[in-house]
Formats: sequence, structure tokens, C-alpha cells
Amino acid sequence: MGRIHIGIGGWNFPEWRNGVFYPEGLPQRRELEFASRALTSIEINATYYGSQKPESFQKWHDETPDDFIFAVKASRFATNRRVLAEAAESIRRFLGSGITRLAGKLGPINWQFAETKAFDPADFAAFLNLLPDEQDGTPLRHAIEARHDSFATPAAADLCRARNIALIRSGDSKFPEIDAETADFAYLRIMGTDDLPEGYDEAGLARWTENARTIGRTRDLYLYVISGTKRRNPAAAQALIARLA
Repeated sequence: MGRIHIGIGGWNFPEWRNGVFYPEGLPQRRELEFASRALTSIEINATYYGSQKPESFQKWHDETPDDFIFAVKASRFATNRRVLAEAAESIRRFLGSGITRLAGKLGPINWQFAETKAFDPADFAAFLNLLPDEQDGTPLRHAIEARHDSFATPAAADLCRARNIALIRSGDSKFPEIDAETADFAYLRIMGTDDLPEGYDEAGLARWTENARTIGRTRDLYLYVISGTKRRNPAAAQALIARLA
């Protein structure tokens, strides 16, 4: 059996305050403390837009429960480029920015490609070979969020499988839903919440609960409720956690 980790992207969003997710009057400095006890994982998004201080990663580590997991979105400077094979220096800087301060709470790294980035076998293979298995003695798990239809091919899956790198599955979105088992873990981002009390209707929650349960029988799963009707994403994540309990 694998472990199932379910959460949201980020935690400092005004839409979640004032009783929507965070209780009335909760100080913003305590939002991660609250979210990490209501959910089992969070995907850190701020790392995509700019470097964070090592002290920030340490603080996030210290504020969360022992069994909590963070996924980390890699720097856009490493992935939003015409030639992925030229990303070595950006990858090095990102991996050395302090993410290993998360220690045992460090989950997979999401390397999100631009929507326009098409599959180029040689360039993609070269990029995957730039991703190390460890950093500062901490094992790394890598996941690729390919958002162009051309990645929905066995060739892309085979390249990831050779390196035990996950292809992220996007659900309920405009992006291709690439459902390929390429690693000893799975990474799923679902983006179809609506303005409902639990984000999804009962059929949607049942569908994703069963998906998570099936994956979790054999692999670790990291599942994040992203986009859609953002204010309802924490409720959807909590609903899935409750159904899988």
C-alpha cells in the first residue's frame, strides 16, 4: 500500500479567510499551522515565481506536523524556456535554494512546462538527465507537468519511466489528462471545483476518491485541488480526505 497525501496549492489566499476555510480572526501568520492540520499536504507555489530563503523552508518545516508533506513547484526559470537542455544552471540554483530544509517533509518537485512547450524527445531526455536523484543528501522525487497534447505519447512516458520520474496527471482541466504510470509514485492535480459546499458534487468526489484509492493500492499519491473555483478547493480536499479515511 502507498501513502495518499491530499491538499491544495499554497495557503495564503484571501478567498479562504473569514470562515470559508480559515476561522474568523485567525492571524495570517498561523494559516499554515491551521492548513497543515486540516490537510495532509500542500503544493508550494511561491517557489515557481521566485527564490525563497532557506530560513523560510525551515520555518515551514517547523510549523507543520511530523507526517505533513510539501510538494514544491520548481522555478519557472528552469522550465519556461525554448531549449530545456540549457536549464542546468537554473536547476542548480533552484535545488540549492534551501528546499532540503524541509527534510523528511519534502515531497515531489513539480517541473511545470509552459502550455506551448511541445514534446521534443531529445530535448526532453536531456532535461530529465539534468534532474539529480538527491540534493544535500536528501533523496528527490521529480514530476513533470507537461501541458501540451504532444506529451500524451508512449515515448514521453518511456523517458520518464527510465528515470522513475512521474508524469503529472491533470484532471478536469483544459490540459491533456496523461494517465501513465511512470514512477513509484503518482502526482495528480484536479482543477474542476465549482461553487459547491464541497467543491465537487457527490459524483465528482466519488470519482476522484476511487481514483485515489486505486492508485494508493500500489504507489504513493500526491493529489492537489488546484484552480477551478479556488475558494472551494480546501473543502474539496477535506472531503476527499474524509472519504478515504
